[in-house]
Amino acid sequence: MAFLVTSLIFAVVGIIASVFTRICFNQGPSTNLLHFTLVITATVCCWLMWAIVYIAQMKPLIVPILSEVE
Repeated sequence: MAFLVTSLIFAVVGIIASVFTRICFNQGPSTNLLHFTLVITATVCCWLMWAIVYIAQMKPLIVPILSEVE
């Protein structure tokens, strides 16, 4: 459930950032396309990094070894 919720948060932030750049940095069709592409690419890369880290914690490759001496 947390994976889906956080993925939706990333999507909403990406949409808001796209609208924000469209409104604040409106300089022409080619520049707007470049800004849109950069925002969407950054959002997808951040989400992908988060998803990889989140999924990697579900089944760690290295199991912690508990020491009996404390």
